[in-house]
Amino acid sequence: MTRRLRPTLRLRLTLLNGVLLVGAGAVLVVLAWLLVRDALRPSDELRPGTTVLLADGRSLDAADWQRQLVDAASQELLLKGLVALLAISVVGVAGAYLVAGRALRPLHQVTATAQRLGEATLDQRIGWSGADDEVAELARTFDAMLDRIAAAFESQKRFVANASHELRTPLAVMRTEIDVTLSDDDADTAEYRRMATVVRDASERANGLVDALLVLARSEAQTGRRLARRTECDLATGTANALSAMAREVERIGLRVQTSLRPAPVVGDPGLLDRLAGNLIENAVRYNHLHGRLWVRTDSDGRTSRLVVGNTGFEVDQADVPGLFEPFRRGGRERTGARGSGLGLSIVRAVCDAHGGTVTVLARPGGGLEVTVALPAADVDCPATPARSGGAALAVRSEPHRRR
Repeated sequence: MTRRLRPTLRLRLTLLNGVLLVGAGAVLVVLAWLLVRDALRPSDELRPGTTVLLADGRSLDAADWQRQLVDAASQELLLKGLVALLAISVVGVAGAYLVAGRALRPLHQVTATAQRLGEATLDQRIGWSGADDEVAELARTFDAMLDRIAAAFESQKRFVANASHELRTPLAVMRTEIDVTLSDDDADTAEYRRMATVVRDASERANGLVDALLVLARSEAQTGRRLARRTECDLATGTANALSAMAREVERIGLRVQTSLRPAPVVGDPGLLDRLAGNLIENAVRYNHLHGRLWVRTDSDGRTSRLVVGNTGFEVDQADVPGLFEPFRRGGRERTGARGSGLGLSIVRAVCDAHGGTVTVLARPGGGLEVTVALPAADVDCPATPARSGGAALAVRSEPHRRR
């Protein structure tokens, strides 16, 4: 099939330059023609009926001689002007085509790079080193976009690998327990009960991980658009429910709990907001130590509603704090609880992002964290997207560490 001629940008720039050049040249020729016709009026200063003697001995009326002179000059000007215009137009259009091609060369490099891109070639970049103009800015922007895409691909690969590993562990435990018990011909009722208990615990762990993945996917799916559910609720109520759910674990560890639950009205998805408070409380308990402290505060200033959850525990390095919000990342060493799914703070960040809020993490001296969630209050329009693109704003601060 014959390839159709496309109106490429290079061709359009060349045609535009040609039209402007021909138009400007034509205007100059017409102006020159008018100026010549107006300038060649010598007989206007002579008396009517005056004759002029030409070099060849002929005698002509001044008006006739002027008319012949003007006509001859006009014809010669038009002829030579049109020839010059044609030559300049050809040279100008050809030059514009070459210049446009050279100026648009980086765009071809962008296209070629984009056509070569794939999962295995995300490391390729344009690397434009020409003049620092708009095309160079486009090339740098394209390279920066590729950096973000490559980082997102790597993050997704790690997420899938970690999720597979986390799901494989309880499944392997269940399979092993079942195989071992069934292969024992002398297994009694007590042995089967023990197997059933192990299988139940492993299935609960797998079910909890699947639920966490679904909540994370649901939260991230609402990022950048309006929430599917928008109901006025209070962060203090969800926080109180989360504390009540963890009361037995708090008592077992012997934590000292300090609460100041003032009204903190927000507009959003109640289920996601309850999960946000629950994850923060669970992490504060799980990554605490025996007879440690846990403090929880909620308040609102009319524009922003806040939830603050702090705990004692192991000392967290400044460099490790941002990684705590990545899926399946667990910082430091836990002291009191079973290892969780590693999605708690990832869900917190995704929920804050969906509600247009921010998460601020303070690494405390001597150990522990203080996490502050700030969301638009109920009487303030909740934005569909946060102020900064790419996720909830995550501010990480660290006080100077004092070794105990």
